[in-house]
Amino acid sequence: MVTQTQFTGRDVFARTFDADTESLAAIAERLEVRGKHPFFTDVIGHYMDALRLGREEAVLELGCGTGVIPRALAKRTDVKGRITAIDISAHLVEMGARLAAEEGVAGKIDFLVGDAHSIVEPQDRFDVVIMHTLLSHVVDPATVLREARRLLRPGGRVVVFDGDFESLTFATDAPDGGAQTDRLLGVSGQAHGRVMRLMPQLLGENGFRLEWSRAYVAADIGRADFWESLLATFRTLLPKSGVMSVDDADHYAAGLERASANGRFFASCNFYTMIARIAA
Repeated sequence: MVTQTQFTGRDVFARTFDADTESLAAIAERLEVRGKHPFFTDVIGHYMDALRLGREEAVLELGCGTGVIPRALAKRTDVKGRITAIDISAHLVEMGARLAAEEGVAGKIDFLVGDAHSIVEPQDRFDVVIMHTLLSHVVDPATVLREARRLLRPGGRVVVFDGDFESLTFATDAPDGGAQTDRLLGVSGQAHGRVMRLMPQLLGENGFRLEWSRAYVAADIGRADFWESLLATFRTLLPKSGVMSVDDADHYAAGLERASANGRFFASCNFYTMIARIAA
């Protein structure tokens, strides 16, 4: 049986089940700041509009983190059914429940602790399963997709949004332009940097039929914007992952911050959303 606790790589976002307090605080800060950025709010709006919910559909988010997506859904007028939010980190789930209460939407969301590879919920319970930046961090994306299919009612749909993190780049003034540090970022931040390139195949192999997709580029040119909140986490998370020393991580982050202040910053990554329905 596959479980997330089997993960042994350096992806810090994949290890929230046993991360220390400092790491969890840095991860939570990044999740909350990026979740409020117009890029992410637009992405959520695009796939929710594409779903065209019209009744009391039950929605599940796997890998909810601090609950950014469930809270956003709870405020939409087209989401009338119960929202269930599951994450493997009890710390992040507790934070999500607290934030939902502060924002007045706690009554619409059920927060639970669980592993996306094997959820303790009955089959055929949900109409929509959302995986928002989850599959790049799990041990086995195919197992998670099969679990989503089990949880969905006949005709149910899965929403997968994630980055193509092998396209992630932060330009630096190093002779290679940042190629080496880009490779380190890929090791420290994603277990499956190419998973979205494989997604059409994985969806088909695991009982889904692709119905809708959309591509995005999150690029900051001149000054850091979407990527700004990630820079601060580098000082904590890159040493925690073991890919840089504390001094090297501080030097790297400081250089990117300096580039942003001087109008010389460049960072970019491709992202994709795919909506698929259970195949007949």
